[in-house]
Amino acid sequence: MTLLLDVKGLRVSFGGKEVVHGVDFSVRPGEKLALVGESGSGKTVTALSLLGLVQNAEVRGSALFAGGEREGERDLLSLPQRELLAVRGREIAMIFQEPMTAMNPLYTVGDQIAEVLQLKEGLTGREAWEAAVGALGATGIPEPERRALAYPHQLSGGQRQRAMIAMALAGRPKLLLADEPTTALDVTLRAQILDLLSEIQRQNGMAMLLITHDLNLVRKFADRVAVMENGYLVEQGPVDEVFANPRHAYTRKLIDSRPVRDVTDESAAPASPVMQARGMQVTYPVPIPGIRGWFKKGSFIAVKGAAFSVAPGRTLGVVGESGSGKSTLALAALGLIPHSGDLDVVGRRWGPDAAGNKAIRRVVQVVFQDPYSSLSPRMTVEEIVGEGLLVHEPGLAIPARRERVMQALADVGLSEDQFPGLLQRYPHEFSGGQRQRLAIARALIVQPQLLILDEPTSALDVTIQKQVLRLLQRLQREKGLSYLLITHDVDVIRAMAHDVMVMKDGDIVESGSVLQVLDTPRDDYTRTLVAAAA
Repeated sequence: MTLLLDVKGLRVSFGGKEVVHGVDFSVRPGEKLALVGESGSGKTVTALSLLGLVQNAEVRGSALFAGGEREGERDLLSLPQRELLAVRGREIAMIFQEPMTAMNPLYTVGDQIAEVLQLKEGLTGREAWEAAVGALGATGIPEPERRALAYPHQLSGGQRQRAMIAMALAGRPKLLLADEPTTALDVTLRAQILDLLSEIQRQNGMAMLLITHDLNLVRKFADRVAVMENGYLVEQGPVDEVFANPRHAYTRKLIDSRPVRDVTDESAAPASPVMQARGMQVTYPVPIPGIRGWFKKGSFIAVKGAAFSVAPGRTLGVVGESGSGKSTLALAALGLIPHSGDLDVVGRRWGPDAAGNKAIRRVVQVVFQDPYSSLSPRMTVEEIVGEGLLVHEPGLAIPARRERVMQALADVGLSEDQFPGLLQRYPHEFSGGQRQRLAIARALIVQPQLLILDEPTSALDVTIQKQVLRLLQRLQREKGLSYLLITHDVDVIRAMAHDVMVMKDGDIVESGSVLQVLDTPRDDYTRTLVAAAA
């Protein structure tokens, strides 16, 4: 069969340093090829270099593309800029990882799609607008006429991703490059987007190059897979064959990186809960449209009468999609936003206006989703990890505080032997997984009883995610910690939690032991979540 894209000896260098080393792969018409690897493996640079989208890069090799109707086979890497511009969007289109940053915030999504149609299809303004509305409708967005008038920030994550897909497909390309198209989405939205892409691909006979680190997605979606490590393509072949019999050690490592359950499941003796909530409700003011909004505000109930408890040494998982209320529940549990109802920590009232909050803050600490943004870039490791001691033990001498910092770092697997000058380093000098270890050390140093984990691994690669989960499991066993784990990842819940609550639209629709809820779900919504993660 004639190849649509044939890449040979692709090499990409920055400032004389080569980051992609002689990569060879091909894509057939109508085929779905997944390019797989962790952050830094070179997969995104490889894809972007095909369209000349990598700045200040030296690109060598060849990428023969046979997608044109009249031009025949052309080498994308040697095309003049004017000809390459004609290929972009018309013959080869791209879906970027984060549509919020890829789309222009100053233009409606309809205008942005229409612009592509005017440039690539030569349509008039009215024709392009009507086609843009039709393209949005084809992606399954409800009320496409109204959504076309919305700005990117006015759409949900799933709707923005659908708008990005509509924009990419507006020129009816032969090849679609999809860079982590579902990474930022919930499991059910992820399944919807994959189904949408598969349906469009079947209808249009379009080929796809999928860039991802999600092996579960690859298993469900792709025909063939190519695995990259440190800029080298180490293995490729049909998905079933590679997954069943991986030849390279790195491929085996990726396949074996699914979270593993390693927690103590024995029922503990009854004990007073570390945290307990009864009838906890969080309400946000919202504007009322029209003249009535001049005189009063409306309200939106984000968490509706939640009741839960976290036992000593156990993990309560809270799972749900974006907008379910789980992050709002976490903020209330941290005492950062007002709520009604009762919330007690170690038997004491807890909330933004509660007396004695400072003492309770030592009991409840938090690890946020993105360690890069939650650690101050201006502070050293010693300052970041030791900051809690300045608040809760201000009389501690500097040598004793430094010793405590070193112990906290050792607890999370960081030492001077690995990182000379560790205490004086800054967050940017560490990898994503190492930064998350720093965030955990910062939380542990004040010797808390409860950690609130807000999507602690969703920003990490699969192998690093497994390492961080193992660390949290070990710390729970050794220190008797309790966790309130907030996530949309059912696999993480299954690996970490003892009990689980499923949230939807602010309500707790199902709760119980993790094995009971995930293995025999009673609620339709829970069944949908579990099925989407399978």
